[in-house]
Amino acid sequence: MKILVTPTSLCRDPEGPGIQRLRAVFDEIVLNPHGRPLTAEELVPLVGDVDAIVAGLDEYTAEVFAAAPRLRALARYGVGVDRVDLDAAAGHGVSVARTPGANSLAVAELAVGLVFAAARGIPFLDASVRSGGWPRQEGRELTGGVFGLIGFGAIGRLVAERARGLGMTPVAYDPMLPDAVFEAAGVERLDLDTLCERSDVVSLHVPLLPETSHILDARRLALLPEGAIVVNTARGGLLDEAAARSLLDEGHLHGVAIDVYEAEPPSSSPLVGHDRVVSTPHAGGHTAGAVRRMTDQSIDAVIEMITGGTPEGLVTPAP
Repeated sequence: MKILVTPTSLCRDPEGPGIQRLRAVFDEIVLNPHGRPLTAEELVPLVGDVDAIVAGLDEYTAEVFAAAPRLRALARYGVGVDRVDLDAAAGHGVSVARTPGANSLAVAELAVGLVFAAARGIPFLDASVRSGGWPRQEGRELTGGVFGLIGFGAIGRLVAERARGLGMTPVAYDPMLPDAVFEAAGVERLDLDTLCERSDVVSLHVPLLPETSHILDARRLALLPEGAIVVNTARGGLLDEAAARSLLDEGHLHGVAIDVYEAEPPSSSPLVGHDRVVSTPHAGGHTAGAVRRMTDQSIDAVIEMITGGTPEGLVTPAP
């Protein structure tokens, strides 16, 4: 059997324990040749004779699945499956799994770190001092503010706990969850517009779907209180980057902190390079603990699927 492995964290260590576990099951392992997420066009010539894939943030379109007649199992190294055409996978008899919870803590901690960085302009101040400057830039305090969470799954709930530790009041929007989830967490449930109107910080924690594309658009961003901070560690495309840039330039937003972009790498993003934007390179899940958990869970899943089992993170069972 043959497997394609694309996550850069796995491919940079071909002698590591994760790849070695795969060698015990698969006769041939093909590693990502580009050192970055692959486009559909780049995947097509690689998947023709593979039986399984451990997948990073690549584009798994219908064309990719059509080009892979032997493919039976795809395990996402991470939680998001918005770049996998699940209908096409099922139509071609491919089981798809993900690694739920593996990087939740890492992403939640980065989200909170980005709030601090944006509130005080830490990257700008650091760069200024490094270049010989000694600037005075007015930051903002967080204590006593409202921390709005768009999405209240595992990551959103972890962020809410940490928001309380900052002396902030968490509120949340998530139409997919029952009231009992909010009640158990002691977090007020709000509709989306009301959350925007009340939140000094808004943090995104929803998947990218047609109905969530630009969920923070120009209208909703304008609802935020003056001096608000916007954080996106979920998926590029949830935030209207052009609208956020305009409201930054107008002084309505205090700052934006962004780990994910509509196009990655974000060379054309209107946000990157702005003095009051904190930019990180889709690094939310990149801690030693998260990498270890994603490695173990994705490899467990692909081996279980290829041998006829049902992994915990199964999203699309083959028909």
